[in-house]
Amino acid sequence: MSNAELKKKLYDIIFGTEPGPGRIFDVALIVIIIASILALFLDSVASIHEQFGDILFGAELLFTVLFTLEYLARIYCSPNRRAYLTSFFGIIDLIATLPTYLAMLVPGAQHLLVIRIFRVLRVFRILKLFHYVAEANVLMRSLVSARHKISVFLMSVTTLVIVFGSLMYLVEGPENGFSSLPRSIYWAIVTVTTVGYGDIAPHTTLGQAIAALAMITSYAIIAIPTGILSAELIYESQRKMQRMQCPGCARRAHDSDARFCKHCGTALPAAAIKPEATASETQSSE
Repeated sequence: MSNAELKKKLYDIIFGTEPGPGRIFDVALIVIIIASILALFLDSVASIHEQFGDILFGAELLFTVLFTLEYLARIYCSPNRRAYLTSFFGIIDLIATLPTYLAMLVPGAQHLLVIRIFRVLRVFRILKLFHYVAEANVLMRSLVSARHKISVFLMSVTTLVIVFGSLMYLVEGPENGFSSLPRSIYWAIVTVTTVGYGDIAPHTTLGQAIAALAMITSYAIIAIPTGILSAELIYESQRKMQRMQCPGCARRAHDSDARFCKHCGTALPAAAIKPEATASETQSSE
């Protein structure tokens, strides 16, 4: 077998996702990745480490050798090695092999092996799930559209927790656990977010009144980001419904940037323009 034929065959197996050797290789790779992460988790338990530490260490060495060989094979058969080496998966593949070697020089570096869990993202490619990315883009566009409103909300919440924390620092003081402004602001964050660890609590009547006000305020503001994002998601859905239905054949599922129907060639309707966007554009034009 020539060198070119060997590279082609390795490429079909390692980078291929169609049923056959490529699919088997990818599924086996996912199983090995999950097994290596499980071994790392088990080794972090003291009782298991004492009893099976040597076995788990041997398994880790085996996993590392397999991942190293796989990484070298990917470089060998890749038609564009630089593109693979600088890609997301290429970097993750490299990092997945380094911690075990680093652990020989730096104790504790093997705990970085948990980064191998990112390699499980290959399941998206194996199971052909990338078409769901379009739905994720709807969420991302909604977040981007709402970024200014969310920023204002976060600034308002930050101001509130600083005010409540400062008040509690003045009222309660170090003797009741509010030893500094940062610690008092930490209490305010825990209270406003309704987490309530209970490691710090007010003891005076005035302090408890301020805490009650902070709790009531938190219930008034905690639903705001959900409402902002929900409104943006509704707008994105309406925009997609209006734009993606062809007026000629009534078919949907067009690309987000499509201008003409891919089935009949009819021009697609323009997307709806948000009222606030129209107003801002009008003001800027004036």
